[in-house]
Amino acid sequence: MTETGTKATETGARAPRPAGSSPPPLANADQAAAWNGPEGANWADSADTRAIDGLATPLLAAADTADGTRLLDIGCGTGEMTCLAAQMVGDGHAVGVDLSALMIDRARAAAAASGIGNAHFEHGDVQVHPFRTAAFDVAVSHFGVMFFEDPVAAFANVARALRPGGTLAFVCPQAMERCDWYAVPLTALLGHQPTRAEAPSKMFSLAEPSDVVAVLRRAGFVDVTLKSAPAALRFGADVATATRFFVGSGPVRAQLERRPELDDARARALLACALEPYTGDDGVRIPGAHWLVTARRPAVLGRPTTTFDGTRWSPA
Repeated sequence: MTETGTKATETGARAPRPAGSSPPPLANADQAAAWNGPEGANWADSADTRAIDGLATPLLAAADTADGTRLLDIGCGTGEMTCLAAQMVGDGHAVGVDLSALMIDRARAAAAASGIGNAHFEHGDVQVHPFRTAAFDVAVSHFGVMFFEDPVAAFANVARALRPGGTLAFVCPQAMERCDWYAVPLTALLGHQPTRAEAPSKMFSLAEPSDVVAVLRRAGFVDVTLKSAPAALRFGADVATATRFFVGSGPVRAQLERRPELDDARARALLACALEPYTGDDGVRIPGAHWLVTARRPAVLGRPTTTFDGTRWSPA
């Protein structure tokens, strides 16, 4: 993958910063520390063992990508979604942006190894990243929009980066109690279903439909739609691999720090036992409930309208 300054500008991203240059603009110091530390390292190291297929296909279908689409991937992580999208947009391009330099490095290497020349990656904080105005037709995110320091400001920056009439599509978790992939490992360590007080996480900051609609409308989006998207997420080819991932994950590490009586061997044994029932021919897949959200930057200014029928928000 070639990523010249000219190409980066054409795609709406910034030119790669030379070594020793100033760090990118940052609004979310806490998340930057986590994703450039142990959490980011864990996700980067496990990139080849996880799979995004359960939600990636419906997400990209909802985004309505086509040949020539200019696509932004928000919180792109190690680039799986960006690379998949890049292959779908033909003469278009996909730009992934993430707080984690560790995962961006992994994403760039993966795209280069696969020969995907229209996937480009930028290290940055989406909330304050200096995107070119109207540089993209579509913005997507696979679990990358829940951690913003100021969600309204972040989504407003994304809206500015979209052309008038451009589409936003993302997936995010529903309530913690409905996401076994989060609750099962913690239940194994705690001995009971975790409460939100025991396992606080911004992972579920967009779990309530009314919150999603309010944030997106305040950020300038219209035609907000939420559709339930159940899926089983893959965490490795076998129990040992999945256990290694969860031991390195932020929520599990936080519980182990609070419970010193759980040494590493005991924690791994408890996790392995809990993960065994989710193991099949395709590896360890754990179910969860998610929202598939779509919205649109207005083509012209107007009043946004939405309705909710109990399972789905849609235009009135």
